[in-house]
Amino acid sequence: MTTIISMWSGPRNISTTMMRAFGNRADTAAIDEPFYGYYLKASGADHPRRAETLAAYPNDWDGVIDWIARALDGGEEIVFLKHIAYHLPDDADLSFIASHRNFLLIRDPRAMVASFSNKHDDVTPIVRSYEMALRMLAFLSVRGLPCPVVEAADIQKAPEPMLRALCAALGISFDPAMLSWPAGPRPEDGPWAPHWYDAVWASTGFRPHVEKSVKLSRELEEVAGKAMPAYRQLSAQKLAP
Repeated sequence: MTTIISMWSGPRNISTTMMRAFGNRADTAAIDEPFYGYYLKASGADHPRRAETLAAYPNDWDGVIDWIARALDGGEEIVFLKHIAYHLPDDADLSFIASHRNFLLIRDPRAMVASFSNKHDDVTPIVRSYEMALRMLAFLSVRGLPCPVVEAADIQKAPEPMLRALCAALGISFDPAMLSWPAGPRPEDGPWAPHWYDAVWASTGFRPHVEKSVKLSRELEEVAGKAMPAYRQLSAQKLAP
């Protein structure tokens, strides 16, 4: 039986790097942000390469769920889904994730806001992503279903120990192939990749974590501050190597 692993993140994390790590496993197929087309259609958001994404991806909820179901027919042992949590609506029916092995990828909101603001004007989706992450964790917890939390900086500081811990928490074996990959684009990369993935395309593995001094405007500090309580709540229960 195919195992579906759903990773839930906010924007400007190491989510695409994590997709590289899982996608480089011989037993795994990856799908890049399957709800993105649905989000763009429902919200009307004007994101880079919007037209290309709407043309290539399902634009309705049922279409996305069907796409994920069809991925199970590919023959791989694992299907890895990279999700950006704010792509789901506030009232999303989360029942579909009950059959997945889910985990949350978190990062200091101030660093996320600083990075996202360099690429996009509206940084409030970072707050929504953390709100949705808390909702998912609550949904899974009341059903007795695990949902590991991993910190991006921890993975960058110790990739192998952290990936081993994550794989164990997800009930899959660790594969050393997760630690490095060929540079360049991959077939699973979404249509928006030329705008966002330049650093990942240049990478061949996890870049070391670098502590940076983050300076934000008052407006950006306010956005980061709204996400901070959820981040701290999730960080308190994060995986350790």
